[in-house]
Amino acid sequence: MSAGGKTILIVEDDPPSREVVRLAVSAQNHTLLEAATGLEGLQAAREQNPDLIILDVNLPGMSGLDVCRRLRSEGSRVPILMLTAKADTIDVVVGLELGADDYVTKPFEVRELMARIGAHLRRSEISSQEQTRDRFEFPGLTIDLGRRQVFRDGEEVNLTLTEFNLLALLASRPGQVMSRGELLRRVWGYEVEIETRTVDAHVYRLRRKIEPDAEKPTYIHSVPGIGYRFSG
Repeated sequence: MSAGGKTILIVEDDPPSREVVRLAVSAQNHTLLEAATGLEGLQAAREQNPDLIILDVNLPGMSGLDVCRRLRSEGSRVPILMLTAKADTIDVVVGLELGADDYVTKPFEVRELMARIGAHLRRSEISSQEQTRDRFEFPGLTIDLGRRQVFRDGEEVNLTLTEFNLLALLASRPGQVMSRGELLRRVWGYEVEIETRTVDAHVYRLRRKIEPDAEKPTYIHSVPGIGYRFSG
């Protein structure tokens, strides 16, 4: 791999789609690993440690959702970008709940896909280099920024990289309302407003992990028509 490039794994059973992505990522100095089935993708993710995974939902044998579930259950925090058909909205929701960081609907625009890939790679790199030295303490909830760990009632909560970044950002501004657009920019790295359910799906997943009662949130409150507010 050339200096500065990243390793991206695409798990997609459609050769033309892989070829399009291969040309796009190579033009940006990245290396593309390819897998055509869920099992091959799971093995490649485990053995090659890619910097980002592009994961199709509909794969032969093991589905992309199952691959995502397996990787997250094993503790992997690699950014995962799901590919799904426009009509399969349920797959979008399920994929994000399983720990995917974002999604792109097919057929996709190459420029949009590369913009999202670039944003996630930048956020991942920034997070890995951050040397924070503080923590947030709230009743029943501790967020250790230096070690990138979260504890609920003393028990560690397993969060993905994106989930942690989202929670840390909200918790850093208790009482302040943050719009979905601002969260997309600061957590996902998007420079423009993108129509996506990603923020809401991640908040939903975070609540299930950190709230005493996800249906009656203690920490992350919805602000209708705007976004979310953290309360300690």
